[in-house]
Amino acid sequence: MRRQIGSASGLKSVVRTMKASAASAIGQYEKSVAALADYARTVELGLGVCLRAADPDGAHADAGPTLPEDSVVHAVVFGSDQGLVGRFNEVVVDHAMAHLGELPAQAQVWAVGERVRARLLDAGLPPVGSFPVPGSVELITRLVGQILLKVQVSDGTGGGDRQAGTLMLFYNRPTGASYEPVSQRLLPLDDHWQRDLTRRPWPTARSLTPLPEVLGTGRQALRAFIREHLFVSLFRASAESLASENASRLAAMQRADRNIGELLTDLHARFHRTRQSGIDEELFDVIAGFDAMAPQG
Repeated sequence: MRRQIGSASGLKSVVRTMKASAASAIGQYEKSVAALADYARTVELGLGVCLRAADPDGAHADAGPTLPEDSVVHAVVFGSDQGLVGRFNEVVVDHAMAHLGELPAQAQVWAVGERVRARLLDAGLPPVGSFPVPGSVELITRLVGQILLKVQVSDGTGGGDRQAGTLMLFYNRPTGASYEPVSQRLLPLDDHWQRDLTRRPWPTARSLTPLPEVLGTGRQALRAFIREHLFVSLFRASAESLASENASRLAAMQRADRNIGELLTDLHARFHRTRQSGIDEELFDVIAGFDAMAPQG
């Protein structure tokens, strides 16, 4: 029983270390998303200026994007290759399958992680490619670059030789101590979102500062801001997916810590009962021996 108590205590120490590691990782990914927020707002302001310059009357935004009937939906599904994350990959794959099944266009799926790739294969939707899951904040930029290089979707500005289609993201987003699957369409740009950007007021007072204008080639500037918007969105999706992964692991470690604590309490109680029972038996033996050796009457 002493060995069992020692093993459980050692396992509890390992679990607490993993809890601390997961909590630290969650903080890093959440800080990266928060640090990206200011840059994302700057990109949206610049994108709004370019959209107003390219379409002053807002006719394009009101009409909404039109896609050919044979357009392709490119879907990027973010998963996890780590253990102790529960149904993390199953949840995001089920969410992606439910949404992609409702779309009339054919889907080409890209998997971030080998485990989510295997889940997609089992679900009958083989990915056309896969990317490794970044192990740190610094590696997310490399992943975003690989996705933008491999997934060839037109941004709708008429530049380049990319094919028209839709780019969607599926990933888990942290919600407190848990997570939930979400989807996001990046391309073509949402018409309501474009309209909101073009009508969003500039943050400085108009009487003091003139509104910014696009100099040179407006389409080129628009494409540049769309690329930055894609980078920000992909980076945020990857960081939130990694934060959700660690949140799932943290929840699993908290459950394990609680279960091990209950096991240790039970083991200690059994140990004390067994030890007390042994002491009582020894005392009874001593008393019995004393009574047997005591002179009779």
